[in-house]
Amino acid sequence: MAIAESMSTIVVPVHEGASSASDELSDLLTVQEAARVLKVTVSWVYEHVRPEAEDRLPVIKLGKYLRFDPHDLRTYIDAKREAGRHPRRRR
Repeated sequence: MAIAESMSTIVVPVHEGASSASDELSDLLTVQEAARVLKVTVSWVYEHVRPEAEDRLPVIKLGKYLRFDPHDLRTYIDAKREAGRHPRRRR
């Protein structure tokens, strides 16, 4: 649950009405911020954004810069939590 608590401190509350593009861009996280939210190392984040990564993190590339949408990270975490509840059976 610690990851969820970290996410809640970073996600900016959505106000009624449409948000501006600059508001949405300011919500994007850097590699270091994403690592802090996920409580992993920066190198782990880089490993998991590579195209060949088996368990790829959702990432937005802005030229040479990598950014992460907090909502996408939340979805990733929720999917991991759900997969942990229903482990695959080995044959």
